[in-house]
Amino acid sequence: MANSPGAKKRVRKAAFRTAVNKTRRSRMRTFIRKVEEAIASGDATAARDALRQAQPEIMRSVTKGIMHKNTAARKVSRLNARVKALA
Repeated sequence: MANSPGAKKRVRKAAFRTAVNKTRRSRMRTFIRKVEEAIASGDATAARDALRQAQPEIMRSVTKGIMHKNTAARKVSRLNARVKALA
């Protein structure tokens, strides 16, 4: 258990940051899921629109430190390839 005031503060800060990061990660995953659902339904225009909304959200997670930039680029690339395959 944390004993010093500084250690106690770090515990509080870590808990807050964990909550913020969890919210941001969940938001990003929701956008990705919307793209995947549109792909599964076979609707090319809906999938394209969903990808157009998801891409900035995925890249924003990189700037916020939620995801590595190469991971985000890979996810966007793979989603884009799947959307293109529908058309």
